[in-house]
Amino acid sequence: MNTFGRQFRISIFGESHGECAGITIDGCPAGLPLTATDFHDDLNRRSSGATGTTPRKEPDVPVIKTGVFNDHTTGAPLTIEFNNTNTLSRDYLKLRETPRPGHADFTAMKKYGGFEDYRGGGHFSGRLTLGLVAAGVIAKKLIKPVVVTATLLEAGGSSDIDIAIEEAVKKRDSIGGVVGCTVSGVPVGLGEPFFDSVESLIGHMMFSIPAVKGLEFGSGFAGTRMTGSENNDVFISADGKTLTNNAGGINGGITNGNDIVFSVAVKPTSSTHQIQHTINLTTGRMTDLEIEGRHDTCIALRVPPVVEAATAVVLADLMMQEGLIKRSYSGS
Repeated sequence: MNTFGRQFRISIFGESHGECAGITIDGCPAGLPLTATDFHDDLNRRSSGATGTTPRKEPDVPVIKTGVFNDHTTGAPLTIEFNNTNTLSRDYLKLRETPRPGHADFTAMKKYGGFEDYRGGGHFSGRLTLGLVAAGVIAKKLIKPVVVTATLLEAGGSSDIDIAIEEAVKKRDSIGGVVGCTVSGVPVGLGEPFFDSVESLIGHMMFSIPAVKGLEFGSGFAGTRMTGSENNDVFISADGKTLTNNAGGINGGITNGNDIVFSVAVKPTSSTHQIQHTINLTTGRMTDLEIEGRHDTCIALRVPPVVEAATAVVLADLMMQEGLIKRSYSGS
């Protein structure tokens, strides 16, 4: 469904061209200082405007509807909305007959019988990551001194991101990227051995981010080319610190006290200005598709704050389950 978490529980809602998008958070402890300005930095990092991002500009002002009183959380469900004000829905009408290759247009139509909101990708749009970022701002406050940091490591297969973006813009095509994430200050003992392993839960949240198609922890796939003695992390202190971190900070599904380290693969944006070929669902014939509208050349540019937020949500939920975040919050 559209809900994640056990004690720190989030529910995402909205559509790209609907009235709004947002998030409801249940289980946020009372007493956490919170105002609209707290969201500014991460929302600004996610926003468009830079070369390679969509020309669609939205103010993305968080409207805190419930759960905050006198600039502190109340312990009641917390709802945050973002109004959609800059939409051009006519650009998507023809996609009813000619679904975009690589996009959710076709699967959404089939699953919901044609009743889905197709404008701008509807509920499948990356715009809904606004809600994830908002939840992440709150989760980051709760998990301090744990710090989550994500960065774009490469775009279009190149570590020279600026040049890769420049070339893609010239070609009027889209490119993907790799986002790396590190979590420092992690306590030992979070997670469970199997279905609620830390890898499982982070993976669940990472794959909820539109366009994420791959994930690896620590040495990841490179570890398959090592021997066991090379890949094993040698303990160097009684608190569990290791000489290397090929495990990515997790053993047996449980955090081992070292940094959690992982990376995600972000595919190229499906909506490219290159002419593509697709089926016309009305005629049953193949046809050329030239996509109009405003789209990101490289959506990976805007993914790092979303990865941070999704990770922080997982950690907040796990830490609450372990009693490491008090129900009546006294931090800042």
